[in-house]
Amino acid sequence: MTQHARWRRTRRAMAGAAAVALLAAGCGSGGGNGGGTSGPADTLVAYTGQAGDYQRNFNPYAPTMIEGPGNIFEPLFFYNVVRDDEPVPRLGTDYSWNETGTELSITTRENVTWSDGEPFTAHDVAFTFDMVRAHPTMNAIGFDGESEVIDDTHLVVRFAQPAYLEAPTVLGKLWIVPEHIWSTFEDPAQNTVQDPVGTGPFVLGDFKPQAFTLTANPDYWDGEPALKNLRFVSLSGNQAGADALAAGRIDFQTGPVPDMHNVEQNYPGYRAITTHVFQIALFTCSDTALGCTGPQTDPAVRRAIYHALDRTQLNALAYQDTASEISPGFALPGRDDAVISEQLTDRVAPMEADPARAEQVLQEAGWSKGGDGVYAKDGEKLSLSVRVVSGWTDVITAADTMTQQLKAAGIELTVAQSSWNEWSDARGRGDFELLFDSLYPGPSPDPYYSYNYFFHGDNTAPVGEVANPNFARYDHPEVNAALDALQQLDPADTTARQPHFDTIQTRLEADMPYIPVLTGGTTSQYHAEKFTGWPSTEDLYAFPAVWQRPDNSQIYLNLKPAGGE
Repeated sequence: MTQHARWRRTRRAMAGAAAVALLAAGCGSGGGNGGGTSGPADTLVAYTGQAGDYQRNFNPYAPTMIEGPGNIFEPLFFYNVVRDDEPVPRLGTDYSWNETGTELSITTRENVTWSDGEPFTAHDVAFTFDMVRAHPTMNAIGFDGESEVIDDTHLVVRFAQPAYLEAPTVLGKLWIVPEHIWSTFEDPAQNTVQDPVGTGPFVLGDFKPQAFTLTANPDYWDGEPALKNLRFVSLSGNQAGADALAAGRIDFQTGPVPDMHNVEQNYPGYRAITTHVFQIALFTCSDTALGCTGPQTDPAVRRAIYHALDRTQLNALAYQDTASEISPGFALPGRDDAVISEQLTDRVAPMEADPARAEQVLQEAGWSKGGDGVYAKDGEKLSLSVRVVSGWTDVITAADTMTQQLKAAGIELTVAQSSWNEWSDARGRGDFELLFDSLYPGPSPDPYYSYNYFFHGDNTAPVGEVANPNFARYDHPEVNAALDALQQLDPADTTARQPHFDTIQTRLEADMPYIPVLTGGTTSQYHAEKFTGWPSTEDLYAFPAVWQRPDNSQIYLNLKPAGGE
C-alpha cells in the first residue's frame, strides 16, 4: 500500500426453555457444550440477539438488514478497528493516493465471480460507489467521490478536495453489489433483497422466520471456507441465549450471561473475551428544526439526565461491572487519551449521581418542580419515554434502573419495549424521545470517524425520513466545520488536529444529543472446543462480536472444526 500513514481518514461517515427446544429442533445433533448438541462439527450456530421473527432482507444498505456485509457482500479491504493493522485485501488488492490526496486509485481482484456465476469487475465497484452517492439513506459514510473505470481491474475515485480520511470507509465499509442485478432495482435503498447474490464466502441456504442458514460458497475466490454452515437463530432474548449456551446449543453469541467473569468454569468447552470500543448512550431526538418534539429537545434536560445517572450502579446491576468510563466528548478513554480535550468540564462522566446538580441545571433553564415531584415548564411535564429492544435484558435492566435514578432528580421516565425491527425503524425515522443504543467505532482507531458518523449534519434527516447514522438529528455548524477541516488534515499532524477536536468535544458536552452512559464491555462467548481460530486478547485480528460486520466474516473465515473435520 502507498501512503499507508494516511489511510485513517474519511469525510462524513459512515452494530427460555421453549426457545431452546426450538433451537435444538432447528439445528440437529452432534457437537456442543463439551461435546453437546449445537449441530454438526462444521456448522456454527450463532445468536445475534434477534428476538422475534427474522424479516427476509439482505440489503446491506438497509437499516433493517439481518445479514450480508462481509459474509455475502464483500468490502474491498478489511480494516481492524481494535488494532493498527495493515488492511487485509478482499475484493481489492491494492490502492494508492495521488500527491494531493484527491485521487484514489484502486486495483480489484481478478478471477472473481458472483454467486450466480457472472464475473466480478471494477465496473461493479464503480456502480456501487455511484449508487451509494446517489441515495442519501444508503450513504452512511457520506461518500462524495466520482468514479471512473480504467479497465476491468482498475478504477479511480476523484474528490473535490484532499480526502485521505476517506480510504478506510470507502475501501472497508462499502459493500460491493452486482451491477447486473442491482441496476434493475427501481429504488435500491428500499429494495428488500430476499435472494442475495454476492462474492462473499457464504451464500444464503434455507430461510425460516426463526432461523436461517448461510452455506459455504464453493466458488469463493479464496477457496471454500472450512466452516460449511452458519446458522443464525432467533430466541426470546438474552436469557434464552444464556440458556442455550448452557445447554451447548449455540456456538457464538455476544451478550450477557450469568457470572460473565467465569465463563470457562460455568460453560465447559466455551471461552469469553471482552473488549471496550462501543460507547453506550441515550440517543435523543434533539433538534426541533428537524421535527423532534418532547422535553428532551431542551439541552438542559439532556444535561440534567447526564448528572442524574449513577453509572456505578448501572454498571453493577446491568453490565456485571464489565463496562468502563466514558467521556462526555466521546473520545474513547484509554485509546484516545492523547486527544481528550483539556477544555472539557468533565474529562470522563461522573460515576456517581448528582441529583442536586441535575435539579440546578433544570431550574436555571426555567423548569419548576410540581407537587408530584416532577419538573414542568410551560405546561409540559418532564416525562420521557425510552425505547429498548424486548429481550435485551442488560439494556432493560439499565433502563429500569434509570427510571429510579431520574425520579430522584424530578424526571419521569417510562420504558417502552418493542421488537428489534420496530425499534430499528423508530430509530431511523426519529420516532422516539430517548432510545438506548451505542455509538460504534469507525474503520480505524481514530475518534474522527465516530464523530463524523453520529454528529455531522450531512448524516441526518428530518423526523419521518430515515437518518443514518446521525439518529439524534444533530446538526451544529461549528461541529460540521470542525469535521470538514479534520478531513483535509494529515492524521499525523496532531497539533493541527487538536483545536478541531477541542471544538467538537466541548460542543458535545454542552449539547449532549447523545447522553453518555458508559463504554460498553463487549463480551462474546464462543465454542473453543468445537472450533479453533477464534480471536484472543493475544491476537485480536478482528473485533470479536457476532453482530460486528465485516469483522464476523473475518472470524468465520479463520475458524476450523477443532477435530479437523
